[in-house]
Amino acid sequence: MSEIPEYLRTGYITPEELQKFIPLPSEERLRKRPVAIPECPQEIPCAPCREICPTGAISMPTPNDLPIVDYDKCIGCSLCVQICPGLAFFMMHYVGDKARITMPHELLPVPERGEEVVLLNRVGEPVGKGKVLTVVPRERSKGDTPIITVEVPIELAWEVRAVKVVRE
Repeated sequence: MSEIPEYLRTGYITPEELQKFIPLPSEERLRKRPVAIPECPQEIPCAPCREICPTGAISMPTPNDLPIVDYDKCIGCSLCVQICPGLAFFMMHYVGDKARITMPHELLPVPERGEEVVLLNRVGEPVGKGKVLTVVPRERSKGDTPIITVEVPIELAWEVRAVKVVRE
């Protein structure tokens, strides 16, 4: 009997587990321009990311295969983030000592551009504060979820996967 992967037990995948499934981009590539990061470890029939990619940067020989991004072909358009029904794609870009993460945001309220937000790790715990740089509302997204780009401390780049809006 095969062992159940840790991410299925916990409900989230760690960066260390993720590296077992997909090659991660180099720091040099992360500093060039935004790049798509698939965090999709399960082989399920799904291929909207591959179909929407304008440069063919996402390969999946069959719809059941894991999406693999050719980081050199990725232009950072975020269409894969918008279309992914599993909310399993993110964009990342290192700029100086900050990281810009583009992610789906499925909680209410939707943050506004320029707003300070609480950064949440993969477990949903607060790990710091960040600033919302862009918001693609649900109506303009290719999918059903708003997409935001948040600036975070670079050391949190691989941990932050959600934000919480706190308004007084």
